[in-house]
Order: sequence, then structure tokens, then C-alpha cells
Amino acid sequence: MQKNISKIVFLFITLLMFPLSVLGYSDYIIPGGENVGIEINSKGIMIIGFYKVNGKLNKGNPNIKVGDQIIKVGSQKVTTTQELITAIEKERQDGKVNLTVLRDDKEKEISLDLIETDGIYKTGLYVKDNITGIGTLTYIDPKTNIYGALGHQVAESNSNMTVEVKSGLIFRSFVTSIDKSASGNPGGKNAKLDYSTKYGTILQNTEYGIFGKYTSTLPNKELLEVAKPEEIETGEAYIYTVLNDETIEKFAININKIDKSNEIKNIYFEVTDPNLLAKTGGVVQGMSGSPIIQNNKIIGGVTHVIVSNPTTGIGIFITKMLEEGES
Repeated sequence: MQKNISKIVFLFITLLMFPLSVLGYSDYIIPGGENVGIEINSKGIMIIGFYKVNGKLNKGNPNIKVGDQIIKVGSQKVTTTQELITAIEKERQDGKVNLTVLRDDKEKEISLDLIETDGIYKTGLYVKDNITGIGTLTYIDPKTNIYGALGHQVAESNSNMTVEVKSGLIFRSFVTSIDKSASGNPGGKNAKLDYSTKYGTILQNTEYGIFGKYTSTLPNKELLEVAKPEEIETGEAYIYTVLNDETIEKFAININKIDKSNEIKNIYFEVTDPNLLAKTGGVVQGMSGSPIIQNNKIIGGVTHVIVSNPTTGIGIFITKMLEEGES
């Protein structure tokens, strides 16, 4: 009898030592809809293009590619364009400088030829160390203060490379006007940014959206229940988004397809609200992240516009965003 008890106790203790995979997000969350400014400082200095020096491109740099991220000049780590300029001046030798770049998550050492013109050494490279834009807040989890926005990654527009986050912020913004969408030409929101009013930090930038901690006072809104994918139906639903200043409005859509097999493209819909169609022509850039509501539950976030028919769009399941935000 004593042996059996010992075995049971040992088994119980062993089970407790295994990690448990428990989803940490709340069943009820704060729906978004707010237009937010977004600023991400990248882990490396992104190469976004090339410029001509003395009327020609730098032919001594065949190994440099758009999308490379400079992380070192010689032995010096660099994270800003000013640090890059200072380090190149210090480390250059015989018209060359050694760079370490990140490409496909691997470090690569490159000897960069500099071009001298009027006593100034130039690289021939266009570089950028941060990304600024606008998007829409999707949700805030009131228990953890974790938020999610956009529903897709932030990518540098020239290279289409996902920006790796060193640090970042979401902050207040005001929609000032709308460029309407038309077939083959998605429109967009125009906004004024207020950097002085910060809402939260950006900790992750993934294919599911941007995520971080909401550090400002939580909005005073009714919580909405999180819908599981199997609860979502084709038919009537709504999105929350801002078209003017900071006013969140509710607009009708019709869900015509649900795809549970795709990783990020899950909810296919068409805009049916006549007011939204009149003001925007359908889905516009800057609307990404707008929460999708059905049967008084939050089911997803807007992520894509169908360029050939901007009255239609695609969304991601809210559970996908919540799981990513907790990871």
C-alpha cells in the first residue's frame, strides 16, 4: 500500500513540473477603433535604396542589397543614422569601411567603397532607422493591458521587409481627410500626429499585427466577449473605425466567406454601409486593425483591401491576434 502511495505522489509532482500551455487572454476585452500614430525604431539601420554620386551609382558596392540592416561599422554597433555617419568617419580607411549587416536573420560582413566628392566621403546609400505611420487599434485586454493593432506587420515600403523592433510607440492622432478608394487604387486616411500623447509601447511586429503594453488610462468602454472562430457566421457584421478627427463610428459590412485554414486571411467581407462607401469608396489604408463585431462579440480585425475591388476586404480572427499578443 505504501509503495502505491509513493508512486502516486511522485507522478503528481512530476506532472506539476511540466510547462502548461494556457491561453492568458481575457474572455472579454475592450474593442478598439481609435486611429493611432505608430513609430517603430528598428534594430538595425535599414538600407532602402541607392543614390547617384557624381552622376552615377556606386559600382563598388555589389554586395549591398535593399533590405539589408546595418548593425556595425567596423567594431562599433550602430542603431541610428547619426551613429552611422559618426562611425563611418571614424572607421574608414583608404576610402573603404567594413560593415556588418543583417540579411535573412544572418550576419554578413561587407567592405563598402566610399566615394569622395568635394572632400566629403559618401556611401551612395539611402538609409532609415525608423518607420512612422498610422493604423487602427483593434483591442485592449483590460486584465493585462496588452493591446493589438493593424492585424498585419509593419514593413518598410521600399524593401517590403518587416521592421524588427528595437523600441516603438503608439500615440494620439487625428484623421484630417480621406483619399477615396477606387478600383486598382486603394485610398487612405490622412492624419495629424500628436507625439506628446502616448498610448503605449510597441514590443512585437509580426504578421498578426503590432502588440505591446497600453500605458495610458484605459478607455471607458463596454467590454465585448471574444468570439471563437466556430461562432463566426456569414452575414451581417460591423466595423469600428475613425473617418474624421477622433470620432469612432460603426459601419455595416457583410461577411461572405470564412476561412479557418489560412493563417491570417480568415474573414472575407464586403462593405454595405452607404455612408462608408460614400466617404471612402470601401476599405482604405489606415483602416487596418479596425475591429469587426458580430452578434455583440468581437470576432476579428480588418487587415487587407482587395485592390481590384476596394469595396471588399479581409480580416483576421481576433483569437489569432490575442494569442500572438500573449506570446
